[in-house]
Amino acid sequence: MPRHPHPLDPHHDGSVHYVVGDTSVLGGRVTLRVRVPHDEDGTPGATRVVLRAVRDGEPAIGQAEQVSTDAAGAWWEVDLRLVNRLTSYRFLVSRGPHDFRWLTATGVHDRDVSDGGDFRISTDHRLPDWVADQVGYQVFPDRFGRTETDAPVPDWAIECDWDQPVVHKGPDVPYQLYGGTLDGVADHLDQLDVLGATLLYLTPVFEAWSTHRYDAVSFDRVDPLLGGDEALERLAKAVHDHGLRLMGDLTTNHTGQHHDWFLRALADPDAPERAFYRFSDEHPHGYAAWLDIESLPKLDHTSQEMARRLYAGEDSVVAHWLRRGLDGWRVDVANMTGRLGGDDLAHTVAQRIRGTIDEVSPDAWLLAEHGHDATADLTGPGWHGTMDYAGFTRPVWCWLNGGAPDGPGLPHGLDYLGLPVDIPVLPGTAAVATMREVHGAMPWASWQGSTMHLDSHDTPRFRTVTGGGTGGGTDLDGTGRDLHLVGLGLQMTMPGVPVVFMGDELGLTAVDGEHARTPYPWDRPDTWDRATFEAYQQWIALRRDHVALRRGGLRWLHAGEDSMTYLREHPDETLLVHAVRRPAEAVALPAGALGPDASLTALAGDAAGVVDGVLRLPGTTGVSVHRVG
Repeated sequence: MPRHPHPLDPHHDGSVHYVVGDTSVLGGRVTLRVRVPHDEDGTPGATRVVLRAVRDGEPAIGQAEQVSTDAAGAWWEVDLRLVNRLTSYRFLVSRGPHDFRWLTATGVHDRDVSDGGDFRISTDHRLPDWVADQVGYQVFPDRFGRTETDAPVPDWAIECDWDQPVVHKGPDVPYQLYGGTLDGVADHLDQLDVLGATLLYLTPVFEAWSTHRYDAVSFDRVDPLLGGDEALERLAKAVHDHGLRLMGDLTTNHTGQHHDWFLRALADPDAPERAFYRFSDEHPHGYAAWLDIESLPKLDHTSQEMARRLYAGEDSVVAHWLRRGLDGWRVDVANMTGRLGGDDLAHTVAQRIRGTIDEVSPDAWLLAEHGHDATADLTGPGWHGTMDYAGFTRPVWCWLNGGAPDGPGLPHGLDYLGLPVDIPVLPGTAAVATMREVHGAMPWASWQGSTMHLDSHDTPRFRTVTGGGTGGGTDLDGTGRDLHLVGLGLQMTMPGVPVVFMGDELGLTAVDGEHARTPYPWDRPDTWDRATFEAYQQWIALRRDHVALRRGGLRWLHAGEDSMTYLREHPDETLLVHAVRRPAEAVALPAGALGPDASLTALAGDAAGVVDGVLRLPGTTGVSVHRVG
């Protein structure tokens, strides 16, 4: 594990401020830049900087050159030729013959460390340029906006009034039907405009035997309960007319047991669809199923015909719906897709989906769901990024856990993202260490192409995590608001794409993912936490207004028990971000950490200041942002 960040540590990252040139050209060259601050007494922080890259499996050494110096530090540069499709590298930063510091993507180390934390450049990655500028908004279609349809209510459904409480335990959980439609989503796109969101992410819309729709009965048709294929086309047009992007949700790991393919496989052992699944008496139900859930038979990715129909080529499901208006796919259970017993085809599946996207819609985004460490799946020409539960959600929850009170079904608090233990409460030093370790193990472009979630349709609401209540309604008294807004400030100022789950901006609470799928209370605006709503507007606007927050690098300056501090650096601007979870003493750092111009302009939160060469940061709960220079 790297030591805690120091404000005068040397720094490099994969952003355009530190990597100059086209990283997608195999055989091309880029210029790598390293910033080495002076010590507090003005002594140069390095007399030598050496690049150690891995070329064809063997370390290759390059001497960096000091190209400029100023009152606060020096810039060093060295060229790197991208000989391999994936290039890893690190820097040796030295003050003298016996001074030894490795600079890797996980931080600064005064000892030899594993190559697992080295910087990485993948020439295959090629993240669509528009992705970095997005603020996403996640909608669960059955619960966002209601319109009338002609579709008959299926036998499995339990019809509910819009204000009826969500059942989140027991057999009825997947069957509560509230009547949300895609036209209902289109009717409320103004809400995304008001918030400032730029991308709409829909959970699955294909016909299914549940309202979560991860048990599809077909990938060829949109559920009539949502309005059918035409409704999706109308929504796509409306989304694009608003200047927004639209992302779909596809399950490549499994289907529902009522899926057309599975029914044919059951009816005829000679049917081609039989090879789409793994039938065997070794499995509890006679076939492999996701987590042994009978209703979710797992797809067998050794079947080339299944791959052709689902994701491989211009006639596939992936290609078809991109042509019908989607701007990208979020792939459900991507971490398990193609992994079954002795088979591990996960990278092959990701690459084939990506190949189809590159052929049909090269500007589309491919996002993987992955509930834990996804870094091993992010280095090749497959997923552009992941839902960053490991590097963002989990450490933020641990740092901002407000202690959700016990309640019905919660005798021991909240489960910790699938673990049967309470969410721990950790200091900022631990949270930052986790972030650096996870993000240091992936290429920069993968981090930029990943999404940051305070919560989602699969987790408790963040407002409940921060102490705002367990009842499923709105935290109107603001019990968890302060910590919620600290999390929001982090979400809107860190690398990656922030995604807001519908209703978080109202201060909604929930104890688990099913509980979080609350119908949006359009007709009860008196229940909205207006202070939280306005904070979402302000933070989203700040992110959209500042290129450093969308595309800048991240340089950690400090991590304490109750605070964390970092710079977002871009050639056009540098911003200082300081987050505090509970009142504490002001943090004092050497002003040289900011660079040669230590002047500050407050953009959000309490003001910081520089006096006599010392940067003093506020100790009040909240997140402050300042322009440097």
